[in-house]
Amino acid sequence: MLTSVGRPRDKLTASGSVRITIDDVRAAASALRAIAPATPLVRCDPLSHATGVPVWLKCEQFQPVGAFKVRGAFTAITRLDPSLRASGVVTHSSGNHGQAVAFVARHLGIPALVVMPETAPRVKVDAVRGYGAEIVFTDRVSTARSETAEMISRTRGMRLVPPYDDPNIIAGQATCALEILEAQPNLETLLVPIGGGGLLAGTAVAVQGLHSGARVIGVEPTGAPKFSRALAAGAPAAIERAESIADGLLPLSVGRLTFAYIQPVVREAASVTDDEIASAMKLLYWECGIRVEPSGAVGVAALQGGHIRPSGPTAVVLSGGNVDPDRFRDLVS
Repeated sequence: MLTSVGRPRDKLTASGSVRITIDDVRAAASALRAIAPATPLVRCDPLSHATGVPVWLKCEQFQPVGAFKVRGAFTAITRLDPSLRASGVVTHSSGNHGQAVAFVARHLGIPALVVMPETAPRVKVDAVRGYGAEIVFTDRVSTARSETAEMISRTRGMRLVPPYDDPNIIAGQATCALEILEAQPNLETLLVPIGGGGLLAGTAVAVQGLHSGARVIGVEPTGAPKFSRALAAGAPAAIERAESIADGLLPLSVGRLTFAYIQPVVREAASVTDDEIASAMKLLYWECGIRVEPSGAVGVAALQGGHIRPSGPTAVVLSGGNVDPDRFRDLVS
């Protein structure tokens, strides 16, 4: 299902926040090379043949933590004053952002604590622990995690590193689209998964900063339609519940800051079912040899399911590959 809202591309600003520029993104990209090289952008022949246009896959599952989240976490934490981050960092996450914060904290030699839902995939919990972070489990509702993280930040003096609603997180995530558009400057369509909106907001910053004419589409599960609701309402609109196999895309609302960057650039949302996500995972694995988690497959699901009809060169962000082995086998069998 595709939701489209006509909207002019105004000057990109986010009310009440520091304006993120393409120079900020380039600086983040340069710093990021210390821990993470640019990820591959590979052509997908099955999708290219099916759509009649070149389709490229941005393989973020090859990041050090298996997901794009390391971009924002590294940027946000390294831009903190060393004296402020010395007491440690805290965040809330269903998995990938938590892994990224734990990884960066270990790299910098500072403590990290991650608030996670009790239902978090075991592979993500084990990875966070493996990077040396402390974990506090809460209810699966995202608001419970954020409230717990904020309380820990206040009581223990740890710096809060939000999963998406932060200018430095957005600048870091924007480096993904920067790499795509530098490799394929004539790109016409760009499909990006959306949970809280950090990656999509960063994509909007990069697209406008590079004066690209690319059509950007946010893709979400049908069971978590917070972005299509936000587009229709013209502002973040909370949903009552979020259910999907795409566990990384289940916030109840798009962030207020992320939406302020997204809204002037992104006018379309595509929604895909869990069956379509599983089908996309099968295509990627059996026909392309690429292993991704459900959240990373939503863009491919939108193309494969016919929700998006690209008119020219297209790129799809595969946002991550962290999935329990048994769960993966069940989904692609």
